[in-house]
Amino acid sequence: MQIAHTLETSKPFEQVVSALETNTPKHQFRVLAVHDVQATLAEKGFQRGPLKIIEICNAKFAHQALQKDAEVALFMPCKFAVYAEGGKTIVKLGRPTMIAEVMPQAGLEELAAGVEATLKQIMRESV
Repeated sequence: MQIAHTLETSKPFEQVVSALETNTPKHQFRVLAVHDVQATLAEKGFQRGPLKIIEICNAKFAHQALQKDAEVALFMPCKFAVYAEGGKTIVKLGRPTMIAEVMPQAGLEELAAGVEATLKQIMRESV
């Protein structure tokens, strides 16, 4: 089971993060939080390269998914992980369709596919 969709770019890390934050609302999603993992780990004495987790949500889609099965909350909100590696900036999306695969009884296939298509579009616009 593939859990992530991945895109790479030569654009600078912060430019990609900023583009994701700017492009997300254009598709009726909202940025809920941006976690600076590099800074958080540095506070505890651990060093690593740039890594941010961007949590996003669309309330309408979240409501629809939760009405089908409340356990989907375990996979919410949707997330982009952005990190720098080998001179590239990498963006990964936790695939909403993976949730439908893990929870076939919930009947999330169509909803998850639509959400995933939109999130992939945000990614393409941002890299």
